[in-house]
Amino acid sequence: MISRVETVPQGLHLSEFIQGYWRLAEWYMSPEELLNFLKQHIELGITSVDHADIYGNYVCEQLFGEALALEPSLREKIEIVTKCDIKLLSDKYPNRTVKHYDTSALHINASVDASLANLQTDYLDLLLIHRPDPLMNADEVAETFMQLKESGKVRYFGVSNFTPMQFELLQSRLPFALSTNQIEVNPFNLSALHDGTLDQLQMKRVRPMIWSALAGGLIFSEQTEQANRLRTVLNNIGEEVGGASIDQVIYAWLLMLPSKPLPIIGSGNIDRVKMAVASKDLVLTREQWFQVWSASQGHEVP
Repeated sequence: MISRVETVPQGLHLSEFIQGYWRLAEWYMSPEELLNFLKQHIELGITSVDHADIYGNYVCEQLFGEALALEPSLREKIEIVTKCDIKLLSDKYPNRTVKHYDTSALHINASVDASLANLQTDYLDLLLIHRPDPLMNADEVAETFMQLKESGKVRYFGVSNFTPMQFELLQSRLPFALSTNQIEVNPFNLSALHDGTLDQLQMKRVRPMIWSALAGGLIFSEQTEQANRLRTVLNNIGEEVGGASIDQVIYAWLLMLPSKPLPIIGSGNIDRVKMAVASKDLVLTREQWFQVWSASQGHEVP
């Protein structure tokens, strides 16, 4: 069993691992099957669920809401995270001419109302701006956040894929702390380790949420020099720590970061979810951690 953790002093609690529902539409679960999956990961201590309005071409929130409606009392046992501002080219919106971002008050409010309806809930625990918008008016977004908070529709707010300066810009307009920055970190992509993103979050004691921890499965399938180096090192470390799988070693590697990240699990297979949770008990040495870093970069540290 894992525990719930506080991300910032203001009181938002998320579980140490977060169940991602990005690919929910590809799992082809009935509402009853999805409800059972939700109950199973709640029993494992994974109470936080990650969504976005666009997931599954705008259908994943609705699928989740249909399952949750079968047992509404579960709502108080989970924390729902969702995102807005990406506008996809979609049959649902035939008049759009280009994929783009929209952080206007009009769109944020409309997206929140749609998410509440689709998820069949009265409030969102955490709303994130999904991608940095070059046209974002920080004053307008901040005012919208404050109105949503006052209305009770959204309890906490954060961002996703923001640079430190983009994070600081929005934070500078708000009277409360942003709760997280959801970012990509995995052995293929170490940019957040080097560009100040994780340093800023550690400084603020804001715990990042980590998406694509397993690089979308590339670690298992890609045939490149980097991937082959990483698989060799991860397999070796797995053997050294008692027969752990590659994905367990990656989660343990991420959990060593001092910013205390919250990894998102993207699998709809409960056995894979259990394996991910078990990785919290793995202890890697600093040398093992840097072996993964070196395998990723193709050279030793300077």
